[in-house]
Amino acid sequence: MNIPVLIAACISLIGLLAHLFVGTKETATLNPKEIDKETINSDKRSINWKQAMCAFQLVTVDLLAVTVVLFIVSLTDIIPFEYEVTLFIASLLLLWGFAWLVQLLVLKTKVKSYAALPQWAFFFSCSGLLFWGA
Repeated sequence: MNIPVLIAACISLIGLLAHLFVGTKETATLNPKEIDKETINSDKRSINWKQAMCAFQLVTVDLLAVTVVLFIVSLTDIIPFEYEVTLFIASLLLLWGFAWLVQLLVLKTKVKSYAALPQWAFFFSCSGLLFWGA
C-alpha cells in the first residue's frame, strides 16, 4: 500500500465530490434565466452558458479517472507501470495548478480571492504527494 498515493486519492475523491455537487450547483447559477424558452437555444449567452456547463463536466470525468487510477495504484499491484502512471498524474496535476494560477493572474484576481478559489492548492498538494509516493 502506497500511503502518499492513497492520501492523494482520498483528497481527489473529496475534490471530485465537491466539484460534482457544489461546483455544478454554483455553475448552474450562471444560467441566463431571463431568456424566454423560444429563444434560449439561439441566444449567445445561453449557448456560452451551456458550453461552460458541458466543459465543467468534462473536468468531472478527468477527476473521476484520476481518482479511480490513484486508488488502484495505491491499493493494488495490478498496474505494472505504477511509477510511470503516478509520475504522469503528478505532472498533470502540477500543470493544472500552474494553469489555475496563471488564469487567476490573467483575470487580475485580488489576492483575497485566491483563498476563495483554492483549487490550485488541491492540485499542488496532490501533485506533491504523488511525486513523493512515486
